[in-house]
Amino acid sequence: MTFTDSDQDAVNAIRFLSVDMIEKANSGHPGLPIDAAPMAYVLWEKLMNFNPHDPKWINRDRFVLSAGHGSALLYSLLHLNGFGVEISDLQQFRQLGSVTPGHPEVTETSGIDATTGPLGQGLGMAVGMAMAEKHLAAMVNRPGYNVIDHYTYAIVGDGDLMEGISHEAINLAGNKSLNKLIVLYDSNDISLDGPLALSATDSVRDRFKAAQWDYEEVLDGNDLAAISQALIHAKQNDRPTLIEVKTVIGYGTPEAGTNKVHGAALGEANLTQMRHFYDWSFQPFEISDSIYQTYHDAMPDKLAQYNAWQTMFTDFTNRFPDQAQRLTVNTLDMAGVTVDDQKYATPTATRVINADLIQQIAKHNENFWGGAADLSSSNKTFLSDVGDFTALSPQGRNIFFGVREFGMAAALNGIMLHGGSRVFGSTFFVFSDYLKAAIRLAAIQKLPTTFIFTHDSLAVGEDGPTHEPVEQLAALRSIPNVNVFRPADASETLGAWQTISKTNDRPNVLVLTRQKLPQLSCASVANVEKGAYVISPAKSQTPDGILIATGSEVSLAIEAQAQLRDRSYDLAVVSMPSMERFRAQSVEYRESVLPPDVSRRISIEMGSAFGWGEFTGLHGTNISVNEFGMSGKGPEVVKQYGFTVSTIVQTFERLWRETEN
Repeated sequence: MTFTDSDQDAVNAIRFLSVDMIEKANSGHPGLPIDAAPMAYVLWEKLMNFNPHDPKWINRDRFVLSAGHGSALLYSLLHLNGFGVEISDLQQFRQLGSVTPGHPEVTETSGIDATTGPLGQGLGMAVGMAMAEKHLAAMVNRPGYNVIDHYTYAIVGDGDLMEGISHEAINLAGNKSLNKLIVLYDSNDISLDGPLALSATDSVRDRFKAAQWDYEEVLDGNDLAAISQALIHAKQNDRPTLIEVKTVIGYGTPEAGTNKVHGAALGEANLTQMRHFYDWSFQPFEISDSIYQTYHDAMPDKLAQYNAWQTMFTDFTNRFPDQAQRLTVNTLDMAGVTVDDQKYATPTATRVINADLIQQIAKHNENFWGGAADLSSSNKTFLSDVGDFTALSPQGRNIFFGVREFGMAAALNGIMLHGGSRVFGSTFFVFSDYLKAAIRLAAIQKLPTTFIFTHDSLAVGEDGPTHEPVEQLAALRSIPNVNVFRPADASETLGAWQTISKTNDRPNVLVLTRQKLPQLSCASVANVEKGAYVISPAKSQTPDGILIATGSEVSLAIEAQAQLRDRSYDLAVVSMPSMERFRAQSVEYRESVLPPDVSRRISIEMGSAFGWGEFTGLHGTNISVNEFGMSGKGPEVVKQYGFTVSTIVQTFERLWRETEN
């Protein structure tokens, strides 16, 4: 592949559009766009397949700018490649309401494949995209019809590879032999605080090779031919490939090679010298017709491949309509998914109930797959009779993530971003802390990723405070755009899945027990979607009080209701499997469940009281856990913390006396 002066001018256009954006905003990160422009240009214009007029084409090559602080680079590429990002949009870089925000956002800008910025997560999502490509190709493709056949590319920086998630992601990719994953490493030896040597001396080459990646090196980041050769060679490998491209941060600026050019506008004086270095005579945001033509000339080959695929896909759809349709389905078919009341006549853990349900869901939905962070036997999330997703059997639907909770969650988000799947990941609830940042990023990206957490409370018992979740429910409920479900029995677990199946704009968290729970005859499948409902009403129109509970504490509340009734108190019991769904209901419905004139309210939940005041009010109280647990037999620990019928009865009687006086 040969390159001319026109190519070099096109590279410099990326550089100057990027620094012009940052200068106008007086905010941004010019270093990466300047030094990574050559590798981005070669990748986008010479190798990647995409159609700017169909930016969500299922078989496009994916691109993840994991080093999302270099967003100006990506916006320049989108503009020059005709994705509808105009010069006026570039001039609004980092401004309120613009399509060029400070970090790339998949929901805001056409042509962006992932929201990035939290370092390392972009690499993890790229791994997920490559997993999705490998799996769907094995599931959907037929002889003569390579419907799914594309590459996933990412650009990472030193910061990405210092993050712990990078170790999890690269080892997962190596284990699964994701040969269509190619990562370009902008290796400039500078981080925000200064030279990389201040904090890192490990060999990136050795790390990746140990993780079963192929490794390429480009010694001069401005050598377009060498970058091209490395990319072409990487596409021939049978393993994922890292291409380390040695660059000089802020190349061509007076402060090149230093951290001063990492994260601040260059300033007019430095820009003047940069223009002189590159012999760039254009005004800010000015691009010549000849440069636009260079980008335009790269498009016919891309469109020819796109059109050929469309012709093939039309024929494929006619011959294999079910397989074609599955690529566009983003919900789950729950028809025929039921719970057997007789099966759960004896107390059963909701993790076991969930295991039964996901087997049924997998049977009815070939696009449903997932796995665990080395806990499938404990989480009960192994899918029977569908095989394992491995390098040799990519059609398998059980993913073994290993003890890599954060890497698992980021990969799940990447799978969801790719499209064509509904996925889940599982671990112990207390370990949700390890992956909370990825749940947050799923929420920002409006991805319906499902996170299954078991061993939900103090009832874990002997494993003690390190394994007994206390603050995790409150933490996950605090994330905007997330549904958190804590079902009380089989009916509510099914109701949670029915809601999850229809949700396509936010992640869902399913919190399940290890301890056995009774099946509640008064529990409702349908009402779970409403978030809360009166599971056991009072006898009178206006009850003396309300007990509000979730999960394993609902049956406890119903027992306490009976004892309080024996003492002439008439209470209602409300099951609240999802605070978020309850908040989404009408005022009328919420007040029918929690009447404003009933102020004596007690929440009962084996977790932090944080957030419960919204529902119990100034005159209510909470039976909760506001300290770490302890090690002992589960029932004894639960009793020690006051989750007993007698404690609930005593708490209400105290509340009654206080409010009566």
